[in-house]
Amino acid sequence: MAAATAGAVLAAAVGGGAGSAAPPTPDHRSTATVLQHGLGDLHDLGVSGTQGQVRDGNRVTVARSGVADLDTGTPMPVDGYFRIGSTTKTFVSVVLLQLVGEGRIGLDDPIERWLPGVVNGNGNEGRHVTVRQVLQHTSGLYDSTNDLAALQSADEFLAHRFDHYTEAQLVAIAMRHPPLFAAGTHWSYSNTNYLLAGMLIKRVTGHLWYTEVRSRILMPLHLTHTFYPGDRPTLPQPHAEGYRQFAPGGPLIDTTVFNPTVTASAGGLVSTPTDLARFWQAMARGQLLRPGQMAELHQTVLADGFQEIRPGIRYGLGIMWIPNRCGGSWAHVGSMPGMSTLAAVTPDGHRSTVLYLATELADPDWAKAVIQREMALLDGLIWG
Repeated sequence: MAAATAGAVLAAAVGGGAGSAAPPTPDHRSTATVLQHGLGDLHDLGVSGTQGQVRDGNRVTVARSGVADLDTGTPMPVDGYFRIGSTTKTFVSVVLLQLVGEGRIGLDDPIERWLPGVVNGNGNEGRHVTVRQVLQHTSGLYDSTNDLAALQSADEFLAHRFDHYTEAQLVAIAMRHPPLFAAGTHWSYSNTNYLLAGMLIKRVTGHLWYTEVRSRILMPLHLTHTFYPGDRPTLPQPHAEGYRQFAPGGPLIDTTVFNPTVTASAGGLVSTPTDLARFWQAMARGQLLRPGQMAELHQTVLADGFQEIRPGIRYGLGIMWIPNRCGGSWAHVGSMPGMSTLAAVTPDGHRSTVLYLATELADPDWAKAVIQREMALLDGLIWG
């Protein structure tokens, strides 16, 4: 859902790619030690439970800290299910780029060509917004998530958590607002972009976006624990309860059970650390896209709204670049009420990392501290 809850990406130039990297500074602690200490540190900041996985080639390191349920004290699972939020966008972008590679849609096609009348009104013009700009968050379209009642307060969440939405309904909410800027002139993260991406997949293929994700990505990679639940509001076992603090100093509200159609193709997938880590390795190794589409995936622009997280973060087509002293990593972040995810991979696809936190804190200072600790942990893990 909202992506401003964690990390991202740097490229040496807007032309994309990781560029040259200085040799990594070795961390003499083991990966297991770095991961365990880092998750424990996040738990100490107020996150109820954390879990993480690092895949180095085929060697897997897992760890957990905290509890899955504040009432029962059940330990966190080491490979539990969770809502991956905006990390869904990378899956959706890969599908659209596959369609580009097949010659079925063009990145510079105007949205109006495929979805006539959908981006319209209050200054919004689908003929001035391209598929590329939608995938790269340079469309200027208002983020409809900002208007959803369920995210405004604990009471509103409980009243609206089972509401059903379609992608078209959510895009229509965004059309009530004028664009933030002329398409292609700036960058601003908006879930509306990937709701449109899901609609584009349906228009081009005749199949729902998650059907194409399943047949083009999940089945070939044997990712059997990743799926779109539709209107199903619960998570399979094992999973941790998600907790959201709606106001600084307020109580933690259990937000595990709700209808994920509120984000759909912008953030609705459920997965596990194992599946996510394998997906990111496969993608980075070129197993899902042809070279031309991989190059397009990595065409980046400065992600203006993420510079306080780390200077130099950039955004490609559904993928982010997080810089560090050794170069950087391709990544994406995601959040759903009470849950946040950070998934990353080295440019060569050898080493991937997935971090999952089962609490969203409202106090801006605490939230910022959590993000910064996540970034530091990622640095230690991705180049460990």
